[in-house]
Amino acid sequence: MKPESFYTVCYFGLLAERRGLAEEQVHSPETTPGGLYAELDSRHRLGLAINDLRVAVNDEFVRWDHPLTQGDRIALLPPMSGG
Repeated sequence: MKPESFYTVCYFGLLAERRGLAEEQVHSPETTPGGLYAELDSRHRLGLAINDLRVAVNDEFVRWDHPLTQGDRIALLPPMSGG
């Protein structure tokens, strides 16, 4: 079993509405944003496809296979609209 790491996950837009909060502390064995999102989607039924989202780690946009490290801040960003 992989050891768990601690991350701060920030939800925006529709994801924040579906999760019912904007930020949470997460312990997870996942080591990429893609794996972490899949775990959170399964756990909380977020319901958006990964291809429809952008992800940032520590305030920089990254790919879904970017390696995560203990204490990272992950922002999950759905498509935005507005004017």
